[in-house]
Amino acid sequence: MSEIQDYKSRLSDPASRKFGTFSYLPAMTPEETRKQVAYIVSKGWNPGIEHTEPANARSHYWYMWKLPMFGETDVDRILAECESCHRANPGHHVRLVGYDNYRQTKGAEMVIYRGAAV
Repeated sequence: MSEIQDYKSRLSDPASRKFGTFSYLPAMTPEETRKQVAYIVSKGWNPGIEHTEPANARSHYWYMWKLPMFGETDVDRILAECESCHRANPGHHVRLVGYDNYRQTKGAEMVIYRGAAV
């Protein structure tokens, strides 16, 4: 059995902080991000985009970018809206959420743009 790896995530080092499952992996390529968005769409989940300043990323509440994209199935439109949020808030973290209507919870959540560490 292999040893469990300790990820050096510390409050004193903002660049080391982790934000969900995917943040423990190497950064996703644009194609890998596209596949995750396609997965959200394939499950019938509604994509929503949130953002916040890096200093507030540990808060429970992030700002909502517009309304969730109810019923949107076009991966390119979802990615374009994520990019619009990032351009409007270049120093913020931007995350994509897949809302599961049936279970009334988040089915997926990932930070797709990281703001500069403060």
